[in-house]
Amino acid sequence: MQAASASALSALADPPARMVDGAAMDYLLIEAVNALRVSSAVASARAKKIEHDMVEAGLVPPPPPPPPAKQQNPRDSASSTSGKIPGPADEDEGVRSRLEAIGMHVGGNFAERLCRDRPLFSDSLDVIKFVCKDLWVSCWDKQVDNLRTNHRGVYVLQDNAFKPISRISSWEGRQEALKRAKLYVALPAGIIRGALSRIGFQGTVVPEITTLPQCTFQIKLPKNT
Repeated sequence: MQAASASALSALADPPARMVDGAAMDYLLIEAVNALRVSSAVASARAKKIEHDMVEAGLVPPPPPPPPAKQQNPRDSASSTSGKIPGPADEDEGVRSRLEAIGMHVGGNFAERLCRDRPLFSDSLDVIKFVCKDLWVSCWDKQVDNLRTNHRGVYVLQDNAFKPISRISSWEGRQEALKRAKLYVALPAGIIRGALSRIGFQGTVVPEITTLPQCTFQIKLPKNT
């Protein structure tokens, strides 16, 4: 009887890990980006309608007229970087910020679980090593390929085959694929920032993609940490 009670208490104190399919996070990220893009478009349209109604009612002054558009050179193509490409840039920025906020919540929970039986970190380098090994393996099934630092609070983490963007491509070409990939690394950047914040290290995380599927994250931490 006592052995059964002890085993029951042990199961409650340390429940067995629940496994999920390795591709579940990839599918979840795809659907999350699409859902947040639609949600951001609806929220933007609602805000514009409210602003229009308030202008019509005379409650707020009308917004200033937009500046005249520059005439495009006929020799430039529609995808040329010299002209403004029509697209939901503002909506993508809203989606990016919301993905990062979700990632911060997820990263904080990951850090709590991974650091449960660890001693306190002594300095920022130990924290970055924890991110490169423990956090990276838990989230993306491998360790960071390269770590560089200037020993003044700036760390550059490089993953040569970053899992969240390893399957991204576009029939419109390399530049469009890179543009899409930059949106999909907002959630991982939030995970890293959230994990650091939960441990007690406030900093900035800036992802950068130059060649798919390689991705680098520049982490800046205060010098006094």
